[in-house]
Amino acid sequence: MLSKARIKLINQLKQKKYREQNHMFIVEGTRNTIDFLASSFTAVEIFATENWIDENKKQLDSAVVSSVGMKDLKKISALTNPSEVCAIFNLPTKKPSPTPQIDTYSLVLDDIHDPGNLGTIIRTADWFGITTIYCSINTVDAFNPKVVQATMGSLSRVQVVYTDLKVLLTNIPEGLPVYGALLEGKPINEVNHSKKGLIIIGSEAHGISKDIIPLISDKITIPLLSSSDANKPESLNASVACAIICYALKISN
Repeated sequence: MLSKARIKLINQLKQKKYREQNHMFIVEGTRNTIDFLASSFTAVEIFATENWIDENKKQLDSAVVSSVGMKDLKKISALTNPSEVCAIFNLPTKKPSPTPQIDTYSLVLDDIHDPGNLGTIIRTADWFGITTIYCSINTVDAFNPKVVQATMGSLSRVQVVYTDLKVLLTNIPEGLPVYGALLEGKPINEVNHSKKGLIIIGSEAHGISKDIIPLISDKITIPLLSSSDANKPESLNASVACAIICYALKISN
């Protein structure tokens, strides 16, 4: 049975200030937990049902595991329907922002606010072999429980860096393409793609910031294929647009 103090601490980790203060975050669900256990992240403690512990013994190794019932898991879960496991991991140690790699693609997210969108984008990056995502300071925290859940374990493999995007883009290696997703861009199927570059996805409401646009070398767009001009959609969801662009750029190589 979990103590009131333990329940309070775990629930506090649902807020960014307490995650940073305690240097910990929550991971829920079997796939998420197992992926983080297999990564470079350090587990603090795992709370799970006896049945879950028995089924996943081989993956637990030396992790500190506490057997709890579903009643306690409901008290600490961020999910509507709690999983049989809730784990606490240490946040990664913050490092200076790395220089973008010159031989591959990286994502740049400009003020993505929706946790579900960020989680899906991280999962998309993992699918397409993109290992680094640069986020503006105002982008939602990658260790928000809703983001972690939406990544389905991909956050354990993709590095997410928060930085001043204008400074980042001003100091990139010479000749590194910067692709910016804009409504007025060139159709992506007509763009001469490179095997490297930064892919910028703007905020759900406002797109790419005005002070970032001049730093884009290749303005791209996903062509609208609707046959009707009446009541056509205004734009694509940010995570959907990201997936289409990643596919279009990667498949051309």
